[in-house]
This record gives sequence, structure tokens and C-alpha cells, in this order.
Amino acid sequence: MDISSILQGGYQHPLSRSWQSRRQLTKSMFMYPIFITDDPDASVVIPTLPGQRRWGVNKLEGFLGPLVQKGLSSVILFGVPLNCKKDFRGTPADDENGPVIQAIKKLRSLFPSLYIACDVCLCEYTSHGHCGLLHSDGTINTEPSVERIAEVALSYAIAGAHCVAPSDMMDGRIKAIKRKLIDAGFGNKCTLMSYSAKFASGLYGPFRDAAGSAPSFGNRKCYQLPPTAKGLARRAIQQRDTAEGADIIMVKPALPYLDIIADAAQLASDHPIACYQVSGEFAMVHAGAAAGVYDLKAMAFETTESMVRAGATLILSYFTPEFLDWLST
Repeated sequence: MDISSILQGGYQHPLSRSWQSRRQLTKSMFMYPIFITDDPDASVVIPTLPGQRRWGVNKLEGFLGPLVQKGLSSVILFGVPLNCKKDFRGTPADDENGPVIQAIKKLRSLFPSLYIACDVCLCEYTSHGHCGLLHSDGTINTEPSVERIAEVALSYAIAGAHCVAPSDMMDGRIKAIKRKLIDAGFGNKCTLMSYSAKFASGLYGPFRDAAGSAPSFGNRKCYQLPPTAKGLARRAIQQRDTAEGADIIMVKPALPYLDIIADAAQLASDHPIACYQVSGEFAMVHAGAAAGVYDLKAMAFETTESMVRAGATLILSYFTPEFLDWLST
């Protein structure tokens, strides 16, 4: 046997196996998605998302306090308005008394060291459930959509968000948000994390159940990327969002798009690369473990480590509370 064929000596011990990775999982790499509803005392189980709930602002201290003690460093907030009047332009999205802005202020007060990101979109707040404003024929009206999304992002920054993360996939919204942040004095105070390569995936079902954000007609395939569109994803990352001022580039979903994460790490090599292990991915890992196909912890590690191997430096994951424990042992 040729000397160059002998590789196993390099990973025969648990410690030497750990040295084989270029980067290892750490607690700070995990951002926890939190659903905030407009019932301040809510703690509502989400059946399709194991272990996850919709939370009211009055419950956040009891819920997040123990996680912060374990090392939780960042969250991303998603508003789930159940009691507001939705309209064509998503007016409740930046209501000062709405769940997201109230949660930002509460968390800044309770946990000064916690990094707070906010998803920025209109779908939870529009009467039609789409991510932007519409023409009379039901198609996206891009320019007013971008302006409205930028308004919402600025409102979150003013409320105290450390990061705004537009997930709508409207062309031009990164430049518009960046300009609005700069003009209002928040250009150096608020991070802009772009859902740059967000695909029209079948893995969003549990999230839409949790957030009540399914469109009332049609679908989002005209603004979310086709699953086969590697070239469009590369263009969105490099020619659009990095050029328009995004501080962090995100790929969503994660596991079916590891090649896109790797592309993002190459195309935006000077940017942090985020990926979202979305609700369907999380539910699948749980379902397989419940069926005895594999061990839950082992598969959670395998899937997230593959994302890091591809180039991710930040992972949005519903497994975050478990990893706070797993990475402590």
C-alpha cells in the first residue's frame, strides 16, 4: 500500500478527529428564531415545530433568561399578529404597539448583551399574505414594496434592533434599507443581514403554520428563487446584495443548498455567511429521529456541521437551545 493512501492515522483519536475540521461549531454561531405574538401573555405550542411556541412579550424573560445564562447570544424575531387589522400595505408591521417593536424594547431592557435581529417582511401583516405591495392584477409592485420594507426596517432599528434582516426578496431593497439607515443616523449602528438566496422551497410549511404567513392566493415563485437557479443565486449574492451594502449574506434553506452556501462563501468571502436551517429541515430531523431512523443529537450535529463545512459562519436554527447544552459538554 502506498504511503499516501494511509489517512486513518490522522483521525484515529477523538481529538485528532476534531482537528480535521477547518471550523467547529460554537454557541455564538447559533441564532434562535423566536415567534412573537400580540397576546402579551401567550405561550402557544406550534404542533408542526417540535418544542417551539408563539410567545407574548410578558413571557420572554422566563423563556429566554435560562437560555441566556447558558450562552444564548442572538435571536431573530418574527411577528405573529393575530389581533390586528391587516391591509394591502402591511401597516401593522411597524406599529409601535405591535409585537416586534414591543419585544425589541423588552429584550434590550432585560438582556443588554443579547444581540437582537428582526426579520423584515410584510407577509404576516398584509391582507393578501404576499411579501410586497401588489398591482391591481396581483403581481408585485416593486418600487412601493421596497419603500415600505425600508420603512419597516428603519422602525425596527429605531426601536433598538441590532440587525434588520429583509426576507421579502424584492429587488433593490438592500440598497433602499441601507440608504434609509444611513440617512437616519443608523448606518453604523444597525447590521443589515440579507436573505440573499432565498429559494421557493417546500420546506417552509411549519413556519407558515407558526407565523400565519401563507399567501391568500397564488405563490411566491416570482420573487423567491427557483430551486434549480444556481446562477440567479450567485447573481443575487454578488451583483445585487453585496454591491448594495449587505453586511451579512444569508442562504435559505440550508441543507438542500449547501452548494449555494459554498458559492456565497466564495463570492462574498469578506462577509459573514449565514444560513437558515428552516422549519421543514428541523421537523424532518425530528421526524426521522422519532421513527428510529437515527439519533436526534447525532443528526442535528451532522446537518449543522455540513453547513459550517460549506462555509456558513452563522446558523439560524430551532435547535439552538439544544446546542447550548450539547456544546457545554
